[in-house]
Amino acid sequence: MENKIEGRNAVLEALRAGKPIDKLYVLDGCPDGPVRTIIREAKKGDTIINYVKKERLDQLSETGHHQGVIAMAASYEYATVEDILEEAKEKGEAPFIFVLDNIEDPHNLGAMIRTANLAGAHGVIIPKRRAVGLTSTVARTSAGAINYTPVAKVTNLKQTMEQLKKEGMWFVCADMDGTPYYQMDLKGPMGLVIGNEGEGVSRLIKETCDFVASIPMKGDIDSLNASVAAGVLAFEIARQRG
Repeated sequence: MENKIEGRNAVLEALRAGKPIDKLYVLDGCPDGPVRTIIREAKKGDTIINYVKKERLDQLSETGHHQGVIAMAASYEYATVEDILEEAKEKGEAPFIFVLDNIEDPHNLGAMIRTANLAGAHGVIIPKRRAVGLTSTVARTSAGAINYTPVAKVTNLKQTMEQLKKEGMWFVCADMDGTPYYQMDLKGPMGLVIGNEGEGVSRLIKETCDFVASIPMKGDIDSLNASVAAGVLAFEIARQRG
C-alpha cells in the first residue's frame, strides 16, 4: 500500500510541504476553487493527475471523507542522479547504476533495489511515468535496502543516459539477442539497464545502450523474471569489478 492522503486540506498541505506525491486522484469535473488550487500545486511537481468518477474515489477511500481528492504519497524520498554519482565518488569507485525501464511490479522493483544494494551498485534510476514508484510494497520487498540505496526518478530515461554517457558511463542492457554476458568486458563506469517485465527494454533505450548482453538459457520458456535477470548480470558486473 502507498501512503494515502485524503481530503482537500490534507492533500494541499502535503503538496505545499514538498512531500513526494506519486499520483493524485481528483473528482472529474469538480470546478471548486480549492480543488483547482490542489491541481495547480500538483502540476508544479511531477505528480500524475488522474481525473476519475466518484465511484472510483469512494473505492480508493479509507476514511470515507475524500472531498473529491485522494493523493498517493511515495513512502520514501527520492534521490537525484547527482546523489548517486556522489555516492560512488565518496567510495572512490567507478559508478555502477541500475537503470530500470518501466518496471510495473512493486515486488520486482523491491527485489532489484535489494539486488543493487547487495551487488554494490551506487543507486537505481527509474522513470517518472508508466512505472511503479517507491511504495511501501517496494520498501518491504527490498528488505531494508531502500534505506541505503538511493533511487532517483527522472522524466526522461534516454536523456539521463545520454548525459551520463557524456560523463564517461557505459550502458549494458539485458536482451535475448545479445552477446552471452560472460564474454563481455563490463568493468568501469557501468549502467545496467533492465526492461519491463512483459516487453523487455524499449527500442529507444536499447539503442542508447553500448552493449546488449544475453543470458544463455536451457529450458522450455524463453525469459527470466526481470529481477532474476538483473541479479545474474549485476553479480557478473560485481565479479568483474572485483
